[in-house]
Amino acid sequence: MYFLGFTWNPADTLFKIGVIQIKYYNLLWIIAFALGWYIMKKIFLKEKKSLEQLDSLFIYTVLATMLGARLGHVIFYDWPYYQNHLLEILLPIRESAESTLFGFIMGYEFTGFTGLASHGAAIGIIIGMYLYTRKYPEFKILWILDRIVIPVSIGAFCVRLGNFFNSEINGKPVEKSFALATRFVRDSDDMPAYKALSITKEKTVNAAYNLIEKDPRFSEYLEAIPYRHPAQLYEGLCYIFVFAILYFLYWKTDKKDKLGYLFGVFLVLLWTVRFFVEYVKKSQGGFEESLGLLSTGQWLSIPFILVGFYYILRPKSGTSRQ
Repeated sequence: MYFLGFTWNPADTLFKIGVIQIKYYNLLWIIAFALGWYIMKKIFLKEKKSLEQLDSLFIYTVLATMLGARLGHVIFYDWPYYQNHLLEILLPIRESAESTLFGFIMGYEFTGFTGLASHGAAIGIIIGMYLYTRKYPEFKILWILDRIVIPVSIGAFCVRLGNFFNSEINGKPVEKSFALATRFVRDSDDMPAYKALSITKEKTVNAAYNLIEKDPRFSEYLEAIPYRHPAQLYEGLCYIFVFAILYFLYWKTDKKDKLGYLFGVFLVLLWTVRFFVEYVKKSQGGFEESLGLLSTGQWLSIPFILVGFYYILRPKSGTSRQ
């Protein structure tokens, strides 16, 4: 691996035990939630809140994030497909004529939870926190949002790292000499799995991709795969800075005492990062063809940025003390 023009071809599965698969992407989601619980535990202890309330908040957050992210992808990016495959919306499977699920269900394959949209996750978390405050009315929703955005920002980094391991949400083509230019062997557009299997005559996807990368017989196919911006890494690294800023504002300043301020900073910073990274990211589909000018991700980011500026700039009203 080199920093100038390197080839990226990892298997998406970390290990497999029988029918159970642990994928890098799913593992990084687990790490994101674990980090989130740890950070929120520190905050709850500092503000003298009960760990029982934190456990309940954790459950609300996990369900709201996963449901929101999944439904966001389905609705914003791929509804023409899912309207005819409703079973796949909330199950980690995909229709595949030549596959067998768990050894006896014909016509489906296990994929893990792929196809998740960050805009949907954001909406889901906001709705989830509203429902949480209905159960625990002693909490104000903005108080919760001001604090939960801290672990969410580092969780966003984990998710983008997972995307990188999956060779998905890749960037637009770039010259090999460009810093961090990456040749994604498993890019679904440049070398889809069915094409790799057809070229190599291998029986498994991993074996096919490994041959294309390493066997001189397939060098022409490897050379035909363009180098691309690793857009996931650009975005993920920026999210680390978003996390650092929010962490500093919470622990080292009194900004947390202005209801909605940290939430507003999060919305402006995170979605501004998303907006600009979209310029080097290849199209993810959605409704951008009908609206033009901007990508689907950019159009969806603008309302979040505007709401963020509202909470940052509005006059101080009330206190975040619970």
